[in-house]
Amino acid sequence: MAKGSASNTKDILVVSSKVKEYIKSKDCLTSSDVIEALSNKVYNCLDDAISRANGNGRKTVTAKDL
Repeated sequence: MAKGSASNTKDILVVSSKVKEYIKSKDCLTSSDVIEALSNKVYNCLDDAISRANGNGRKTVTAKDL
């Protein structure tokens, strides 16, 4: 999902080289779909944190919302 590749795609929110480096440091390989899946999990986590902040009457997302 490259930036601007299609109107319904999202930007990748993780640094793929760092993710791959971390996985490699644990003696594992990285599948081609890992980066997109991880980014989607980050989007979900952030959406939940935003909802929690809004639910508590705040516009600032804090660590406790995660």
